[in-house]
Amino acid sequence: MISLSLCLIVRDEEHTLGRCLDSMAGIADEIIVLDTGSVDATKSVAIEHGARVFDFTWIDDFAAARNASFAHAEMDYIMWLDADDVLREPDRRKLTALKATLDPGVDAVSMVYHTSFDEAGNVTSSTRRFRIVRKSMGFQWHGIVHEDLSTERMFHFLDSDIVVTHQKPTGDGLKSDRNLSIYERHIAAGRELSLTDIFHYGRELQMHERYEQAIQMHERFLAGNPNETHLKLFTLHNLGICYHHVGDLDGEWQCTLRSFDLDVPQPEFSCRVAERFVRREQYSQAIYWYQQALTPASGSDSAWSVQLHPYRTWLPHKELGLCYYKVGNLRLSLKHNRKAQEFLPNDPDIQTNIELLQRLIAQG
Repeated sequence: MISLSLCLIVRDEEHTLGRCLDSMAGIADEIIVLDTGSVDATKSVAIEHGARVFDFTWIDDFAAARNASFAHAEMDYIMWLDADDVLREPDRRKLTALKATLDPGVDAVSMVYHTSFDEAGNVTSSTRRFRIVRKSMGFQWHGIVHEDLSTERMFHFLDSDIVVTHQKPTGDGLKSDRNLSIYERHIAAGRELSLTDIFHYGRELQMHERYEQAIQMHERFLAGNPNETHLKLFTLHNLGICYHHVGDLDGEWQCTLRSFDLDVPQPEFSCRVAERFVRREQYSQAIYWYQQALTPASGSDSAWSVQLHPYRTWLPHKELGLCYYKVGNLRLSLKHNRKAQEFLPNDPDIQTNIELLQRLIAQG
């Protein structure tokens, strides 16, 4: 059985930290909590859960803080979480089993990360990240915000099916300008942004609806020719959203065409093509592309891509309900409305559609 250090960096997390540490109870052999300046009861919560607590002077650099937390770890392997992450019970059991049986030749373990949810509890966005690394391999964090974990040495890794769930406190839906401010202070100080920083800075600008600036950053990232196809595709999707918001529909369409130069059609771009046909009332063509969105598209490195679940679940089903209605196929329209309702059981429009379709079909 491997020994495992759990490392977290925190600040004013008294309302989430206990929940996170409870979800790891009995699994981690030691808990390292690096506090970057809390003024609430975060440290007390950490100590109550048996953590070793260290102070770190905040320098606007998340990677520096994470590397400092790793430096305190004393076990053979290190796992990291954020204070608002949890492992649900099935994943606790999987992690316990993994810890007991991990092949000694494995240097890193990736886990699925569920990052956001809709009101019905469906996962809307997920990705995959390395969560456990062998301490002796010298993994280091890079990036001032949205940092990444890597090592210069060759390593063997395992892609597990364990899920880490990002679980924000209830009511925590406001956009924070913390990350955006860090980037802008970094730029104001005359420091260079890495290509990874440019990628994330563009996303922060987009989240804050500064679309013209976001377009510049997204294009700058793509011009840097990153190696990862999935990051190019994700950036093109976000770029298309930004072009849409500034009213540049041709720019939005070009993002879809550019995505086809990189890989097989991904669901978000298939939906964009379908929407273009819907606007033209070409419903048979739209049906083809919405069906394409529902067809698994593996692509070149899809296992590590950001999965935008609505584009491959309820959205194409709901739109297929409309398209089949428009071409007069009421039974297929009903079928897809019902499939959409499986994901959105409280959607009033879907329920209205189903009731209408049932009446029309009954009338023959």
